[in-house]
Amino acid sequence: MLKRLLLFLSLSVFSVGYGLAQEHEAHEEGAAHESHATTEEHGDGHEGEGFNMGSMIMHHILDEHGWEFAHGVKLPLPVILYSKEYGLDIFSSARFDEGNGEYGPYVNHHEKIALKDDHHATVYDFSITKNVASLILSAVLLVLIFTAVAKGYKKNAGKAPKGIQSLLEPVITTIKDEVVKPSIGPKYEAYLPYMLTLFFFILINNLVGLTPGAANLTGNIAVTLTLALITFVIVHFKANKNYWGHIFKPPGVPLWLLPLFWIIEIIGVFMKPASLTIRLFANITGGHIILLSFIGLIFMFKNYAVGGGVWAIGTFMSLIEILVAFIQAYIFTLLSSMYIGSAIEEHHDH
Repeated sequence: MLKRLLLFLSLSVFSVGYGLAQEHEAHEEGAAHESHATTEEHGDGHEGEGFNMGSMIMHHILDEHGWEFAHGVKLPLPVILYSKEYGLDIFSSARFDEGNGEYGPYVNHHEKIALKDDHHATVYDFSITKNVASLILSAVLLVLIFTAVAKGYKKNAGKAPKGIQSLLEPVITTIKDEVVKPSIGPKYEAYLPYMLTLFFFILINNLVGLTPGAANLTGNIAVTLTLALITFVIVHFKANKNYWGHIFKPPGVPLWLLPLFWIIEIIGVFMKPASLTIRLFANITGGHIILLSFIGLIFMFKNYAVGGGVWAIGTFMSLIEILVAFIQAYIFTLLSSMYIGSAIEEHHDH
């Protein structure tokens, strides 16, 4: 198993490196062509800027309207736009690639679509971007996996688990018995489906994001914010009077100090979803940036020795990223459980 994992990680590092190499070659060709054109026009030759690590990293971690797996291998995605001037428009993202970022009345500048003749006009973008497509893919994977697990539970009732059920049952049991039940308390069963969905959704997207050409879904702050807001809504819709009492009238606090405590408590209420959002976003994005930075060193130094060192470091970093994928899913689920548990906890007399 360990040999297969190391082989997979090695191939992943080489695949990412190969994709970046192809992209770098295309970038150099474009830079050379542009430099040649400038020389012919002005009679003054300059070298191309060369490899830009920052733009390469941002290109790989940000969202886009097409899904590029490697240079020259791109899956077009639907672009869905609405504007007051042109109404609803639906077309393939390949149209922008064919027109160098322009199609019809629209221009795509760094994945921000605007009108060519009026950049200040409002264009509503409902497109299926790479992150949205990855979100749909992960949802389909979750449904398929847990449909198979549910069938396994029915088929093997009273027997030892088999297949994918045997792989996931220890994880499900650990989340239930070590995370959700102790944190939420006797009413944990009502929240267990959400907690399991939360854990496996984050875990699958963390792991998928480590494969070459994949989307950086859990490294998108809009996604992590949405997950945090769902927990925030559950906490405050299910909160009991004991929870609200500790916020607006903490026991033992003098009346003249209550306004100060209200400010502190309200800040604390909003800091919880903020911490959930930033922790997951920062850890996943930071890991991708570090890994891509090491691979980018190959093109900066153009040295075989550096390439060998990057392969070793990249494989080690990928192992760490797999561990981080599990840890971040676990922490997000644990903290969400604790926040819900504190909101529904009954008052205890001391």
